[in-house]
Amino acid sequence: MFIRYYLELPLAAGRVEDALAGSAARWLEALAGDAGRRGEGLLAEVGVGPLGVGPRLARPVRVRLGEPVRLGATTSVPMTWEPAGGGGLLPTLDADLEVGPLGPARTHLAISARYRPPLGPLGRAADRVLLHRVAEATVKDFLDRVGEAVATMGP
Repeated sequence: MFIRYYLELPLAAGRVEDALAGSAARWLEALAGDAGRRGEGLLAEVGVGPLGVGPRLARPVRVRLGEPVRLGATTSVPMTWEPAGGGGLLPTLDADLEVGPLGPARTHLAISARYRPPLGPLGRAADRVLLHRVAEATVKDFLDRVGEAVATMGP
């Protein structure tokens, strides 16, 4: 499944690129965990969990960043977001964080993400009915949090 979301930041593209460099995986991991908990809350609201009852799916996440790739004025940072300790009921998300200038002090920050629902045909059916919308909301929440964090970081 594919998810794309973007936002505009009132910052220079270089500042956003710098924020995503170095040790960004650590703070991105915290933001991904927060967004994941919000997604789990959405699932709980509709009664989704293992067999609809029992313990929630809550699990820490691990974020890994690849080397940034520059294509013209745009920088793409490969990212993997996966449940710590392995798959189970939660998929691994492969994504690209994309940074592109919209002018000297405005930046387009986007995420293009891909995942494969677990549990084969049953998982794909559940994804079509509900889970994809939760995944979209989780990815949106994550990128909104990234944008807020970058905007509050010092120059």
